[in-house]
Amino acid sequence: MAVSTIKAEFQYEVEKVWKMVTSLNNYSWRSDLDKIVVTVPEKEFEEYTKDGYVTKFKITAFDKYKRYEFDMENSNMQGHWTGIFAYSNGVTVIEFTENVTAKKLIMKPFVGNYLKKQQTKYIHDLKNALEANG
Repeated sequence: MAVSTIKAEFQYEVEKVWKMVTSLNNYSWRSDLDKIVVTVPEKEFEEYTKDGYVTKFKITAFDKYKRYEFDMENSNMQGHWTGIFAYSNGVTVIEFTENVTAKKLIMKPFVGNYLKKQQTKYIHDLKNALEANG
């Protein structure tokens, strides 16, 4: 099992950051995604990478502007993602934690680094999207 947490601060209202992170319709800002398909409204969705790789998600918590969680699974891993949102004095702080278990033995040594790389890319994309949308 690998656990990776990333924190970031944004000079934007929490509502704006929350909407960007939780939207299943506006994902064009994500450099790694081709599409998102909602399979059960407000409960389940699938993300497709630009290479066509599919990951399935089941939303387990949706506490508006505070907490967003889901279980995730694909052919290589399964796990849980938790997003915590806090807002104070014009700054939104996010803390995203992924807890993942590799399904294939050969993948286990690489999962931690992979998670950190993906989280860094996600935060970079989110920052760019927030700046582009003012």
